[in-house]
This record gives sequence, structure tokens and C-alpha cells, in this order.
Amino acid sequence: MEKKSAAEYVYSLILQIMIEVCVDNIQSALTAQSSGAGRVELCSGLTEGGVTPSAALIRLARKKLTIRLHVIIRPRGGDFLYDDDEFEMMKQDIVLCGETGCDGVVTGILRADGSVDTERCSKLVQIARRYAMSVTFHRAFDRSNELFSALKDVIAIGCDRILTSGGCDTACEGADVIRQLIEKAANRIVIMPGSGITSENAEYLIKKTGLKELHGTFRKRVEGGMKYRNTRLSASDEEYNHLLTDADAVRKVNKLISNCLKLHSFHIGKISTFATDF
Repeated sequence: MEKKSAAEYVYSLILQIMIEVCVDNIQSALTAQSSGAGRVELCSGLTEGGVTPSAALIRLARKKLTIRLHVIIRPRGGDFLYDDDEFEMMKQDIVLCGETGCDGVVTGILRADGSVDTERCSKLVQIARRYAMSVTFHRAFDRSNELFSALKDVIAIGCDRILTSGGCDTACEGADVIRQLIEKAANRIVIMPGSGITSENAEYLIKKTGLKELHGTFRKRVEGGMKYRNTRLSASDEEYNHLLTDADAVRKVNKLISNCLKLHSFHIGKISTFATDF
């Protein structure tokens, strides 16, 4: 196999960068698609970290989206320790996603001691595989008791990627750990940074970590269409507007990736010219 130069290696990474946009409504899903996202993670209730969306939303998103669609499988907010009834719901929701034609699911279960529940997670992966769906282990990973042990467990389970902030509040804060996870993963699994990623800090994370995929909500607040407001209620203004995907933010990240691609393509050309002249 021909060995790649350092510049060619970076170039190949840039070529593969996937933008995943996390959404909790159909409008945002369509905006993500039209503004250049390669994949959507579909949730409900992003204010509590994302929970499994309704069957109707899953079906409508699958009908309208042509890009890849991954659905979060999380029966409730809070921790990632689930009882038998919740686990049964998760299995059935994966079947629904498979029968609907989704491309993947996003899930994760921990034990009470903070370790990955490999037995239950393996069963969820097996169900997903019946429908040829990809599996992402979500940010339950960041709540595990030891990230590098959890990495081994998630690889053993057979997941395709891990969504992580490196065990910190934001991916930028955890960038050093994310880079170490990517190195330890050694292409056995994709490490996808997420949490607090914006069009302003995406370039830093690309350069710092060598990521191949990144995950963000890229949202902005949009005023709703209600003309009437009941002033006798103490409702906040937030009840009259929505958080929706910001198309400009997604396009900006796409442009950033494109510019990086052009820059590294130029450097490869210079290296090739130098090698030929020499």
C-alpha cells in the first residue's frame, strides 16, 4: 500500500468530514438538509438533552429527507439507567425506526456504577443490525466512570460511532481528551465531537482533534406567528418563539470545511511539484 504524505493524510480527513445537525422538529430537519448537512439526528425535547421523537415525526422526516436520518432512542430525560419497561420501549422504538427506513439510531445505557451496560446495549445493536442501521453511542458516554474503558466497551458492542464532548461541558473544553480518544480508537470507531460546537469554533476543533464528523444543533431563536398574547398569564416570551436550525450557521461550517479542503489541496500540489522538480 502506498504511504500517504502528511499533507495528503490531512486532505483525506477533510474530505471525509460529516456535519450532523441535531433537530427536534421537521422545519429544522429540512433546513439542515438544504444548508448542506450530511446527516440529521432527530430528537424531541432538546431542552432536556433529546428524547425519542414521535412515530409521526420519524415517518414524516424519513419521507421528506434525502440525507441520512438517525433517530435518538432515549425513553426519557435524566440519567441513562433504565428499568425493564424502559428497555422494552427502546427495543420497540428501534424496530419502528428500522421499519420506517431510518439509516441509524443513537442510544446508550449505563449501569448504576457508571460503566457501560454492555449486555443491554449489545441487544439494541443487534436489533439495529437486522435493519442494516448504523448505531451511535450518545453522550451517556460522557457520564461513564472512565472514558477509555467505556471506549473499549462501546467498540466491543459493535457501535459505529461515539458522540462525546470528551467528558466536559463542551467539546472545546474536552478537545484534548477527544483527540486522545480518536487516537486510541485507531479507526475502529468514529469519535464525533458534540456539545457547544458553533460556526465560530468548528475550525479549532477540526485542527485540534482531527475529527471526521462533528455534531451540533446550530440553532437560533425565531419569533412565532401568534398575534394575540394573554397578558394575564405569566408566560415568558419563549412560549411565543421557537429554536430552529440556523441555515447560515450550517453553511458557514460547510464553507469552512471547503476552504480547508482548498488550502490543503494547494499544499499537496506544492509538495507534488517540489517532489517532481527534485
